[in-house]
Amino acid sequence: MTLPASGAISFSNINTELCRSSTAQLSMNCSSVRTLFGQASGAICMNTGHGKSNTTVPGAPTGVGGSATSSSAVSVTFSAPASNGGLSIDLYQAISSPGCITATAASSPISVTGLSAATSYTFRVRAHNSKGYGCYSSSSGSITTFAAAGSQSYTTAGTYTFVVPAGVTSVSVLTVAGGGGGGYRSCYKAGSGGGLRYANNATVTPGNSVTVVVGKGGVGVVSSNGPGGTGGNSSFCGDSLKSFGGNGNCGIGGTGYPISIGTSSGGGNGGCGGNFGGGGAAGYSGNGGKGYFGFTNGAGGGGGGGAYGGSADNYPSGGGGGVGILGEGSNGAKGAECCTANGMGKGGSGGSNGTNVACPGGGNNGGAGGAYGGGAGSMRNTGYTGGNGGGGAVRIVWPGNTRLFPSTCVGA
Repeated sequence: MTLPASGAISFSNINTELCRSSTAQLSMNCSSVRTLFGQASGAICMNTGHGKSNTTVPGAPTGVGGSATSSSAVSVTFSAPASNGGLSIDLYQAISSPGCITATAASSPISVTGLSAATSYTFRVRAHNSKGYGCYSSSSGSITTFAAAGSQSYTTAGTYTFVVPAGVTSVSVLTVAGGGGGGYRSCYKAGSGGGLRYANNATVTPGNSVTVVVGKGGVGVVSSNGPGGTGGNSSFCGDSLKSFGGNGNCGIGGTGYPISIGTSSGGGNGGCGGNFGGGGAAGYSGNGGKGYFGFTNGAGGGGGGGAYGGSADNYPSGGGGGVGILGEGSNGAKGAECCTANGMGKGGSGGSNGTNVACPGGGNNGGAGGAYGGGAGSMRNTGYTGGNGGGGAVRIVWPGNTRLFPSTCVGA
């Protein structure tokens, strides 16, 4: 490119000229320049050596979006800019609004942490090369972080109203029904364990009210022939998640209602009541242990369920073990067929043991079922008392998409 000897000089094409190759030349046909360089006539030509001299910062990324990954983090996605400024992009930076919290990554996505729970944010992204940062992108749409992890447990029989906390859009729920009460062993026998059901990632609306019912333990029969009381049902949002109480007539254990909420669900049925020992509460992945019949040994609990209550004829009848509400653990141990504390069924992890009535002196009464959902032992003779079944429980944890039964992340 040759500059004129006089008049206005246009630089409109200089950048294009110099960028095309490292051997581009700049020629100046000017008497002052010739004098400076000791040249009598002709243009002064110089190799520029600046073939990349027009490199610059990158353009702005596009298509910025993302989603919350926890109560304090968002994954920000984007597309690379159309121009890298003639140099490789080495990193991208995202910035939040509000808060101006930043994070960097070599490519999409960028994880931005340190955010506030249940808060709406927008994000912009800019690219960086060796020349520096380019312009920020347009803002993303609003992205709301999850609510902080929380829980609510109901462990006393009754009806409650659960108000969904602000920012909570999904919950995981466990229901355990009450165990059956103890009857008269010769005719009506011991109580069965309560059923257990859970559902994960159930959709809820912040601020909405949900009805919660906690079933009571069945009451043992007193002084005369007859069956013990049936344990109360426990439920969340009506029939959406319901577990049935164990009965007090040596029947099968309480069962689970068909589940209509959540993307992952399970549970088990309570153990069958025996002639003597109460059935264990249901487990997270199987049925509770059945009660002792005097002739057939009961089974162990299923997936954290309580095992059956023990004791043979002429001895006190132990209650079945309960189940914990903080997630699956080891099964409860079966009760021994003898007049000792070992006659009671052991609770699954987090659940309490059934009880035995002291022997001698109380050897005709039935032991109570353990919390939660354990079936009660039967009384041996009329004039005495069948045990009371263990009460039910309901536990709700959030956020429901990351805190899932039966794993132990459903703890405090």
